[in-house]
Amino acid sequence: MIETAVKLISDKGVEAVSIAALARAMAVNRTTVYYHFDSREKLIEEVKAWSSQQLASAFEPVKPPQDRAEHIFRFVLENPELLRMWVDDALNDGDIRRLYPHWDKMVEGMREKFSLEGDPDGIDPEVFSINLLTMAFIGPSIFKSSVCPDADNELVIQRFRKETMRMLENRSFFGEE
Repeated sequence: MIETAVKLISDKGVEAVSIAALARAMAVNRTTVYYHFDSREKLIEEVKAWSSQQLASAFEPVKPPQDRAEHIFRFVLENPELLRMWVDDALNDGDIRRLYPHWDKMVEGMREKFSLEGDPDGIDPEVFSINLLTMAFIGPSIFKSSVCPDADNELVIQRFRKETMRMLENRSFFGEE
């Protein structure tokens, strides 16, 4: 159900999502949808949680760094309406931990990494993390919509992967020495 709601949001915008619209898209009755989500707000909340989890999965060190970067770039390019919801919430609804539950873990990981590297520059791990998230989540979307609107998503993904890896290379950000 969540993935169908995500598709509805991506295709028609968040305003078009309702319990009835989701039921129609899934060819089920509304009662079935209400069984899982007691309101439109709960449905949207679950979509946001799912989106945050999809984005957070890219920061787990299981995959190679290039694959993780591509995962994020692909997700944001394929789901621009979800990204708009996420950014709007980040700007208006306070604590980032609600939007990105792995925030503290990410910042602490940065703090440890910079400490182990003997960081002579005193890099601020919170600011570095915000810059990283902003670059990863917003950069490809702005590039696609405002710089190269006719570019194929795969080309945009590859270009951002290349430049992101280059920028992070000297920091050994992805744990590769």
